[in-house]
Amino acid sequence: MSESVLPSPPPTTTRRRALGTLAVAAAAAGTATAFPQSAFAGAAHERPFAADPNPRHTRRPNFLVILGDDLGWADLGSYGAPAIRTPHLDRLAQGGVRFTNGYSAAAVCSPTRFALYTGRYPGRLRGGLAEPIGNINELEGLPPGHPTIASLLAAKGYRTAMFGKWHAGFLPWFGPLKSGWQEFFGNFSGGLDYYSKVSHLGQHDLYEGEVPVESLEYYTDTVAARAASFVRRRHDRPWLLNLNFTSPHWPWEAPGDRAVSEEVTAKLRAGDRQALFHRDGGSLETYRKMVENLDAGIGRVLQALRDTGQERDTVVLFASDNGGERFSYYWPLTGGKGNLNEGGIRVPTILRWPARIRPNQVSHLPVITQDWTATLLAIAAATPADGHPLDGRDLTGYLLRGDAEPDGDLFWRTRSSRALRRGRWKYLRSSNTDTLYDVVADPREQANLAGRKPALVTELRTRWEEINQTLLPYQ
Repeated sequence: MSESVLPSPPPTTTRRRALGTLAVAAAAAGTATAFPQSAFAGAAHERPFAADPNPRHTRRPNFLVILGDDLGWADLGSYGAPAIRTPHLDRLAQGGVRFTNGYSAAAVCSPTRFALYTGRYPGRLRGGLAEPIGNINELEGLPPGHPTIASLLAAKGYRTAMFGKWHAGFLPWFGPLKSGWQEFFGNFSGGLDYYSKVSHLGQHDLYEGEVPVESLEYYTDTVAARAASFVRRRHDRPWLLNLNFTSPHWPWEAPGDRAVSEEVTAKLRAGDRQALFHRDGGSLETYRKMVENLDAGIGRVLQALRDTGQERDTVVLFASDNGGERFSYYWPLTGGKGNLNEGGIRVPTILRWPARIRPNQVSHLPVITQDWTATLLAIAAATPADGHPLDGRDLTGYLLRGDAEPDGDLFWRTRSSRALRRGRWKYLRSSNTDTLYDVVADPREQANLAGRKPALVTELRTRWEEINQTLLPYQ
């Protein structure tokens, strides 16, 4: 068992919150002991992950891949949220594996989606360099000819669909229907008003396929309803559903906040491209309502799986596209969306597959977005396309056959910073300064050990530069 130094809770922490914090910090530290009791009832019953030694026969599974948007690492009850209640996602975690060291491929929206869609580093493609894609142009997007998880699964006979946020390029050049998804309902931009569906560009941004459609209902509810309807169809073949919510991304509008929507939308239509950032709005209470509504929507989709008898043979993956924004809770991590500190890239990550993976488990294996693409493709026996090797690691040996935890460095970069994690060590360079953290003992990244371990810093920096040399340079 590794020893850990648990950071002190904030001064205002209550006893209940402190207990939850200890559970979260223990998870971050990679300890394998039972968690202390916390606000998440299932934490006390979690077991260290182990593959099922007696796997049951299963047909080719469905894949339900759910992304939250700007959801902080500890915004769920199962990750220590002191005030937000997420019973449906907490039950999802109890039904499978909760990863305490799950990471997004990038600290902002678009690059992570490129990694999820392709299984490769975002920097392999020009569109993946944008942080994030914000303008309509023919240069920044996922090229239609590039293999994706959808195109590779479709070639294996899967039905493919995406509902919600695409954010990998704009029409007429890019879109889900051009990249292997056979069905799409959602938005192309990085964010839109939850009621009016106007994007930061001041344009309507809700589409059925590639045709604009109208809806003035709350967007999270609408996307969840479409997903539940898809699940309830009579399917004659396995399916992939990418369910990409915009919640709890700004603007800060909870269900029923139509007056807030009207104010934000009026500014957008008047040409204020900053209005959607909603810097003069929001509150912890609004944010709580948004996350709890997201949880309720996911609950409706999961209920559809149960009602239709598909739960056992559906792999459900839940994660966030990057770390939290201004109202998120991610203690004990520091940083947030847009930077490479743990709070910007460590995200809640849950995997459930009742037919093959036992419930009530926790894994401390560091995993990253593109690993999941490689893993789902391997489960479906879908072969990566020639000339487009995957950068993600296939985790099926670890998850299904009891193999040892796979090795591999996790890599990140932005225009101004870089990071690489190897085991417990994280190399981070920002403000032109190299730092080194033991993120098992110090998930807050407060003790810079670069001066004590200069050879390790050099080794990790060299490896970062080797990977970086294979990627496109920033323009």
